[in-house]
Amino acid sequence: MGRPVAHRTPWSFIWLSVGMVLFLYAPVGLLIVFSFNASPMSVAWQGFSWHWYDRLLSDRAMWEAAQNSLAVATVSSVLAVAMGIGAALVLERRPAHARGMEWVHNLLLLPLMIPEVLLGVALLLFFVIIEMPLGLITVMIGHVVFNLPLAIVVLRARLRKIDPFLDEAARDLGATPWQTFRWITIPLLRPAILSAGLMAFTVSLDDFIVTFFTAGPGATTLPLRVFSMIKTGITPEVNALSALLVTCSMAFIGLSLFVQHREARPLPSQVERT
Repeated sequence: MGRPVAHRTPWSFIWLSVGMVLFLYAPVGLLIVFSFNASPMSVAWQGFSWHWYDRLLSDRAMWEAAQNSLAVATVSSVLAVAMGIGAALVLERRPAHARGMEWVHNLLLLPLMIPEVLLGVALLLFFVIIEMPLGLITVMIGHVVFNLPLAIVVLRARLRKIDPFLDEAARDLGATPWQTFRWITIPLLRPAILSAGLMAFTVSLDDFIVTFFTAGPGATTLPLRVFSMIKTGITPEVNALSALLVTCSMAFIGLSLFVQHREARPLPSQVERT
């Protein structure tokens, strides 16, 4: 037998890939570079400086916005994942005779397909009708609305890889439904739970449109703070804040992918019926 022929990647494909990466990340790279610009004008480079990051650290309004963003992202991601676990279990472990569950699944995913502007306006109208004051609570509710579908997608994908007969085996051995859920289902779902939580946290941390419509006095988040700062012009301070947001988002997404890759070990094989 002859030696296998090694297939080389065409140079056109390599250059196309490089061009796509540059197209996507060159603006982000420029933003990060100019966040270290010593000049107060973003368009003119006058040397390296940490001055704008020092100003951010000493800005009290910025710290308040950061605290609001972290609070909203943490609460909304925890609620979305907790609700997503229940929804995913119902959708995946439904009885064989149950019908219409896929329609329920599609309805739950609808917020992902609705434009964010329409979603923000709808949430604002809803809060006005029920006479709920706008603030951090309404922002959290709005973020749960678009984080829940993300959590359901990730959790359902993991549940489909878990043998449903493991739950039956645990119950046959005397485990209660709660014990089965705690000691069997949750450990097997842990990678998806962590991944869904990190993704929801990242999306919530970066969201502007829904937050803009649902925020009230004292509910300014970091994206809203950036928007208020650019009204007077794009300065290196804005670049510094944007660079921090981009870096944090990429770190959380990378951590989410790392968790999925590390925990993606083979699941217990399906129990064969005898």
